[in-house]
Amino acid sequence: MSAPNANAIVDPGPGAPKTARGARTRARILKAAEATFGTLGYHRAGISDITRDAGVAQGTFYNYFAGKEEILRELVRDMGHQVRARLAAEVVNARDRLEAEEKGLRAFLEYLHDNPFLYRVLQEAQFVDESIYREYYEAFGRGYLRMLADATRKGEIRSGNNEVRVWALMGMSNFLGLRYALWEDDVSFDEIVTTISDLFRHGLAIDGLDRKP
Repeated sequence: MSAPNANAIVDPGPGAPKTARGARTRARILKAAEATFGTLGYHRAGISDITRDAGVAQGTFYNYFAGKEEILRELVRDMGHQVRARLAAEVVNARDRLEAEEKGLRAFLEYLHDNPFLYRVLQEAQFVDESIYREYYEAFGRGYLRMLADATRKGEIRSGNNEVRVWALMGMSNFLGLRYALWEDDVSFDEIVTTISDLFRHGLAIDGLDRKP
C-alpha cells in the first residue's frame, strides 16, 4: 500500500477542494465573500466583487461554488461551526450550567465584536432564503437543548420546558449581541454578563416572590 499524499484531503462531495492548496483557495473565497456581503450587502454584491477581493478569477469561484446563494449558505454554516466551537471551548471548565451560560454569553459577545461581517451576513440570510437562517438557529438549538436537558438531569437547573428556554436564551443573546457588540459598545461586556447572571440566578421577582398589585 502506498503512503498517503500529505497534500490530499478527504473529498466530502462535488465541488469540494481535493488538495490543501484548493482548500486554502476556497477558504480565501469564503473570507472575501464574508467581507463583501458584510460591506455591500448580499443583493448589491456581485461574484466579481468577491473574486476581486479574493484575488482569483471568476472561473475559480465556480470551481467551488455554484453561485452567490450557495456561498451565502456555506458562510452561515461556517459561522455556526465557529460559534459553537468557540463557546464549547470557553465553557468546558464551567462548574455548572449557570456558569456555562455566563461564560458562553461573554464568548458570544466577543465573537460578534470580532466578526461583525459574519453576523450581518446571517441577518441578511433570512431575506435571501429563510431556510439558511432557520438551519443556523435550529442546529444551534439542538445542541443547546441537549446541554439544558443534561443540566436538568444533574439538578443544576429547575425542570421545565427546555425547548422554550433554548429559544428564549438564543433570542436574548442575539439582541444583546446586536445592541452591545455590533451597534454600540457603551456598556462593558463585564456589566452585561453580571446583569444577565443576576437574571439567571434570581429572576425578576422581588426576593424571589411574585408580588401582586
